[in-house]
Order: sequence, then C-alpha cells, then structure tokens
Amino acid sequence: MAELVPLLKAEHLTMRFGGVVANDDISFTLDEMELRCLIGPNGAGKSTFFKMLTGQLTPTSGTIAFRGEAIAGRLSHQIARMGIGIKTQVPNVFNGLSVRENIWLAVRRKATPRAQAPAVNSVLEMIRLTDHADRIVATLSHGQRQWVEIGMVLAAEPDLILLDEPAAGMTDEETAHTAAIIREINRTHAIIVVEHDMEFIKQIAKKVTVFHQGRVLLEDTVGKVLADQRVRDVYLGKKVAA
Repeated sequence: MAELVPLLKAEHLTMRFGGVVANDDISFTLDEMELRCLIGPNGAGKSTFFKMLTGQLTPTSGTIAFRGEAIAGRLSHQIARMGIGIKTQVPNVFNGLSVRENIWLAVRRKATPRAQAPAVNSVLEMIRLTDHADRIVATLSHGQRQWVEIGMVLAAEPDLILLDEPAAGMTDEETAHTAAIIREINRTHAIIVVEHDMEFIKQIAKKVTVFHQGRVLLEDTVGKVLADQRVRDVYLGKKVAA
C-alpha cells in the first residue's frame, strides 16, 4: 500500500540572516485538512517560517514540499498558484469598496463569469458577512475587516491557508466569531494559525507546535502543550532546558 503524502512537509529548515539564525533545523509535517496552531513568544521564528512557506524567503538550507513537490526557492506567486494562501497581520483590503466587491475581486481570478456570483455568496456566508455585503470596508470594525481579508484568501480556493495572528486586537465577541469562521473553513481546507492569544488557541486547536528561539520546542495536543512547564517558562521569559 502506497504511503500517504502529507500536504506539507518541511525538513531541516534553517534560515540565517548573517550571523543571526532565525530558524534552526525546523522539521514540520501537516496532513490534508489539518488545523495546526503555531505558538511562541515574539522572536521565536514563526513569521520567518511562514515567509519560507510562501516564497518570501528562500531557506539557507533544508527542504519544503507541498503535496510532494519541492517549493523552497519558488516565487510567491508560483506558490500561491499551487494552492497556498496567506492572511497577514495587517488587513490587505480595498477600503473604498464594499465587502462584496472586495470578495468579487478575489473570486474573479479563479471563477468563470457565470460562477462568480455564487462563489462570492458562498464566501460571504462562510465569513458570516452576508448582512454586511454592501457596506464599504472602511466603515467596518477591526474584526470585520479581518474577516473580509480571510474571505479574499478563501476566494482564491487555496488548499492550505496560513493565518498570521487572525484574532489580534479583537474584542472577545469578535474572537469567538473568528474561531467559528476558522472551524467552518477547516471543514474544507487545511489551516496553519500563528497566534499569541491562548484563549483563542483553546477554541480552535487540536494539535499545537511551539517555537522557541528558532526551533521546535514541543509538538502535541493543545491540552498537553498548555500544561507543559517548558511552554509556561517560554511565555514567562524563563530559561528553558534543551
């Protein structure tokens, strides 16, 4: 029986900037339809890891495979076409357009003219903004603007979605709403979420990978990770034993 190929597999990834090692021998595997959370303090190497996955950075050494195909060193637009989409920390939306128009601009790159309207409506429903579809994005709350960008990423029909701190700056209500959106999206897409908010992590995570000083410190279920003394020490700034 043939061995199943993981959706994403990174092996021995290292990224150096001069004498600074941002990622050090990272190995990471993600299965189809999996939802994984990456946590760690500022400077742990999470953003560098995301940038290597999306082609913004080329690893100093190591490999990245997406469905068995090497992607390390490819251009960002090539990786996006292969099926990896990313939502960054700062919303990248068109403030002067409506929610529907923002989603349509993303949908039209993939869908035929006849399929565009149904595709837009499907995305609006998934991000729970159908009732706000005709509002200008500039008038939305911070959380709603984040959901619009998630919708724009979703509209491109990626197989893997990377979300960089999707709940940052949100109210408790918006955070819960975002968690519900992510759980819904995960029914049809694999997702990697970088986040600092532990309460948010508890709402969405099953498996968590902890980064510390550019390395993977721990990888386990959310319950075991959040109960681990090494993880607590990392967030409290204490020295962690190797």
